[in-house]
Amino acid sequence: MAEVWCAEDTQLDRKVALKILQPRFAQDHEFVERFRREASAAAGLQHPNVVAVFDRGEYDGTYYIAMEYVEGASLRDLVNQGMSVDAAVAVTRQILAAAKFAHSHGVIHRDLKPGNVLVDRLGRATVTDFGIAKAGPSEITQTGSVMGTARYLSPEQAQGLEVSAGSDLYSVGVILYEALTGSVPFEADSAVAVALKQVSEVPRRPSELNPAVPRALDAVVLKALAKDPTNRFRSADEFGAALDGAEANPAVAPFDTAVFGAAPVAVPDGTEVRGAPPEAPPEGPPETPEDEARGRRRWRWAILAVLALALIALAVWALTRPANVAVPAVIGADVDAATVTLEDAGLEVETTAFPSAQRPGTVVEQDPRAGEEAEEGSTVLLSVSAGPGTAKVPRVEGLSERKATRRLDRAGFRVDPEEQFSEQVPAGRAIGTEPEPGTRLEQDQIVTLLVSKGSNLVEVPSVVGLQQDDAQSQLEGAGLLPNVDTEASSEPEGTVIAQDPGPGSAPRGSEVVITVSTGEGAVTVSSVIGDSKDAARATLRAQGLKVTARNQDVSSPDDDGVVIEQAPAGGSRVARGTTVTLVVGRFVEPDTAFPEGE
Repeated sequence: MAEVWCAEDTQLDRKVALKILQPRFAQDHEFVERFRREASAAAGLQHPNVVAVFDRGEYDGTYYIAMEYVEGASLRDLVNQGMSVDAAVAVTRQILAAAKFAHSHGVIHRDLKPGNVLVDRLGRATVTDFGIAKAGPSEITQTGSVMGTARYLSPEQAQGLEVSAGSDLYSVGVILYEALTGSVPFEADSAVAVALKQVSEVPRRPSELNPAVPRALDAVVLKALAKDPTNRFRSADEFGAALDGAEANPAVAPFDTAVFGAAPVAVPDGTEVRGAPPEAPPEGPPETPEDEARGRRRWRWAILAVLALALIALAVWALTRPANVAVPAVIGADVDAATVTLEDAGLEVETTAFPSAQRPGTVVEQDPRAGEEAEEGSTVLLSVSAGPGTAKVPRVEGLSERKATRRLDRAGFRVDPEEQFSEQVPAGRAIGTEPEPGTRLEQDQIVTLLVSKGSNLVEVPSVVGLQQDDAQSQLEGAGLLPNVDTEASSEPEGTVIAQDPGPGSAPRGSEVVITVSTGEGAVTVSSVIGDSKDAARATLRAQGLKVTARNQDVSSPDDDGVVIEQAPAGGSRVARGTTVTLVVGRFVEPDTAFPEGE
């Protein structure tokens, strides 16, 4: 009656299971009411083993329930893979915990089965699907109606009688039986035939199908499957305590399992017949030996007549029942070819289409599966691809790349990320999509996700005065491309003497021109201290330097006319044409005259 999707709660950034009522049921009051009751029943049960309901509502003409997303497998999958005795009991304990909590709140599930139990990767079992749960008096079901899955129905449910907590415990018993043995207690060709077996037949002991099941556990399962609710466990706690006892003492059966089947009835000749209703005690005077003999003869003839009628009915059924055929494999075939194949095998075909990445008209699923036995003339349901369908490109601006990719993937598109610089969107966030949001495309098409690499502007460092290698390294580290030019200069060879652009901001990857000195315009200043003024001037002018001189008084005649200082000093590297200042000594005789009168 509904589809379940894995969805994303964008407010709380979590996955949820979104159950959406099929549109064709949204106009049916009974289905809408059942859907509403499922949300109400589960929402009121906050328990680790009961699926959590977060929200419910109406959208686009139908109804939805947002529930806890359980990442794992259904118990049906685990049973199909095969479970150990310990694992089967462990899961059953958790189902009983959920049932106990529901029963304590007046809720009876009525459809407990492996398909409605999810087991996560840590082994936690969660009971789901309260769609036909009964919370107080039933509002939409009538006395005599049957709801549930035939193989897990209690006898009272199969007869349309009032259900109780014991009905759920019977279903838990069936689940435990199947988890232990790999098969349900009763199988038949139709749901009605299974339901009749639930009412009238006694199941085989689980240990007959799985020798690893101990005797005590046999007894626990059979008590849970008692036809009469009064012979079953009175509560989930009692069921759990029995499992504890069986685990503690596996060799001893704690119950007399003979009382769990139909009540035996004694006939006059001493034969015990199970399943027949007990006769009322005879009225009137005691029978004579002749009366007893006649009575025994009547009973024998009655039993023979019943057996004869049963044999005739069995023969008629065997001659008239439809033959079983093996269902052919048609997955992957074109729907027309698949229909011909199935009809040739004597089967009817019903198809349903849904969006899929596979070629339109391709059979994607079939039920029953290939190789299974089905009655001739029965219907095989084919799920056929309608093609990918279409969807609108969702808006992803500002989301992280992971979230944006997930949102596009949920919409059914393939994602091709492409990085771009952005001055407004931080690095790692989505800038947008190509095509733009709101564009309707076929699902499974590629949508380009534009992801920000951050700002394209970088700071240009100042590299004037650095050596060429150091300057290039700094510029490349800032995300810029250095371009080297050279120029004759007085600076030492390899020194950066200029850059363009200068310090500031520039686009990442842009070019910065650095001008490097070749050293060819520099000269080494000769030391001329101690030389005469004229000799010093001649030496420096010969190097292409300009000369200026000034005098300074000296007390020694040896320093007269001699260079006693120079700037720049000898050995300095300066540009050709630089002025060198000379300090030249000028001897002045000391004053030796005595003051007058001495």
